[in-house]
Amino acid sequence: MSFSLSRLPSLRLAAAVLAAAAPAAVLAHAGTDGGTHHGLASGLLHPLTGLDHLAAMVAVGLWSALMAPRAGVALTLRVPLAFAALLLAGAWMAGAGWQFPVVEPAIAASLLVLGLLVARRQALPQTAAAALVGGFALFHGAAHGQELGHGWALAGMVMATALLHGAGLLLGHALRGRSPWWPRLAGGATALLGTALLIA
Repeated sequence: MSFSLSRLPSLRLAAAVLAAAAPAAVLAHAGTDGGTHHGLASGLLHPLTGLDHLAAMVAVGLWSALMAPRAGVALTLRVPLAFAALLLAGAWMAGAGWQFPVVEPAIAASLLVLGLLVARRQALPQTAAAALVGGFALFHGAAHGQELGHGWALAGMVMATALLHGAGLLLGHALRGRSPWWPRLAGGATALLGTALLIA
């Protein structure tokens, strides 16, 4: 079966979400790093400040959608919700002064693991999948918590995370039932990024 964007409205919608996020990512790199920032806009930009965070959040949604036929519809939303909730918890804890060890290696490891799960379309029990992504989310949240502080900035970060999860879900929905090589390519690229960050 040929692969046609015109026949994949979910894929086009996911691409539109990511394309809309790209200018925000550029602005985020230009003006939101290097200090504590407050406000909804700063929070919205923070998940887009690095390819590692963006890739992980999209991968969570993609993996969830790919698992859905075998693991049930509830898992499709449960895993992204676990990530968003524990991302918020990690950011709040870091903003309150909690010290997280090995934050950057843990983020890199999350990309490696999530990429392999996507590539293999590996289904896990609901509790295990939610716990896995939730554990990674704590470190992603901690990476931003010192800069964001509390209040509306954290709300904005969760909103942006939800949008990226949504893009991943749409992409996964579009690729479900298509050639298995598309998830393998997406997952492989994510895993390679994680590997590069681990050995950098």
